[in-house]
Amino acid sequence: MSIFIDSGIFIAYINKRDEYHTSASHLIDDIMRNKYGAAFTSDMVFDETITFILYKTGDINRAISIRDLILGNEEKDVPRFINFFFMDGELLEKSWDTFVKYADKRLSFTDCSTIELMKNRNIKYLASFDGGFDGIVMRVEL
Repeated sequence: MSIFIDSGIFIAYINKRDEYHTSASHLIDDIMRNKYGAAFTSDMVFDETITFILYKTGDINRAISIRDLILGNEEKDVPRFINFFFMDGELLEKSWDTFVKYADKRLSFTDCSTIELMKNRNIKYLASFDGGFDGIVMRVEL
């Protein structure tokens, strides 16, 4: 079993005022305890998360904190528990096809890359608050 973590989980986790903060915190704790098996995210989700946090808060320290959560930071004693995927040209093309196919769902291109990475790597569950994924991939009940 394995789980892919979407940007909304990271954003809610770092923002105590987010309506999903408590759910995201519990989920991250469960993931760190290996409840869902191996945890994954991607360079595109990382980019979306860091950019959103800095843009919305203007606080580089929040962006650094979430960077440390996602990538780990030995100097700060933050363990690395998330595996990281990088998009390649083939997956980028498949993501584009998915983006066009599901245009009516208004998924972001990053969301479509997540769908393709999950298919490509046989990842069963998605940790996301985004209902746009419903009917395409299996989201964890939050």
